[in-house]
Amino acid sequence: MTELLIYSALSLGGVAAGFAVVLYIISQRFKVEEDPRIGEVTELLPGINCGACGYPGCSGLAEALVDAADEGDISHLTCPPGGADTMKQVGRYFGLEVGSEHKTIAVLRCGGSFAAAPAKTEYQGPETCAIAHSLYVGVNGCPHSCLRLGDCETACPFDAIEMNGETGLPEVIPELCTSCGACVHACPRDLFEIRPRGKGKAERRVWINCRNTQPGGVARKNCSVACIGCGKCVRVCNEIVQAISMENNLAYIDPYKCISCGKCVPVCPTKAILATFAPPRPKEPKKETADTQA
Repeated sequence: MTELLIYSALSLGGVAAGFAVVLYIISQRFKVEEDPRIGEVTELLPGINCGACGYPGCSGLAEALVDAADEGDISHLTCPPGGADTMKQVGRYFGLEVGSEHKTIAVLRCGGSFAAAPAKTEYQGPETCAIAHSLYVGVNGCPHSCLRLGDCETACPFDAIEMNGETGLPEVIPELCTSCGACVHACPRDLFEIRPRGKGKAERRVWINCRNTQPGGVARKNCSVACIGCGKCVRVCNEIVQAISMENNLAYIDPYKCISCGKCVPVCPTKAILATFAPPRPKEPKKETADTQA
């Protein structure tokens, strides 16, 4: 009996050793050597693995940078959280020029505050936007408005978003926002957009503060500051740069065409257009004089 056990153990050990040798040979034959530059470039990146660059984490961007460097051009790649300083380090590492970076920021495109879009129902369920979105249209009746439950605030790794208790809406803190895109992915209603910070040191930017594509009358019933698709902003902008388009009852301002003149802001009848600066007042029509009337 003892001899049988010894024989079995030796047999199994021999088989295991044989498989180990085969696996080792296979692993050595087919192994892929990682370019050491990938690890070195990864160390230059922030390491938060947010995916804002369009790649799966910092190592993914590092691999893309190495491949692009071999082609002699990394100007089309960037790390939004790291910003210009990080990309300059990467550029120095490869000895290549980095692209001119548009500084960006996350922008909320919803004005459905407590005052503008009063609650019509009461939500009773898990305190998460993702689940609430799958269950109903929202307490104010707008299927495109903020659900006010703060998934974006929870998702932001930089504490750059906080819920405003007076309005019920999330607010982006410009000084802390790195435009990593976490809020974009967290919001089930696609209310956040990464846009250029704006023109000049004052960061002048203009945007449509609404995502509602319902007909104007329906949208206005649920929210007083909803875009109603009247097209007045489009007509004003067409006289200047044609940066505003209209699709599915909703206006959109192209941030790369917009010159931040602000002339579209005062013509919006519902105040659905916001700006980070005081827009110009529309010119008043000239009054007819008595001589003109005569």
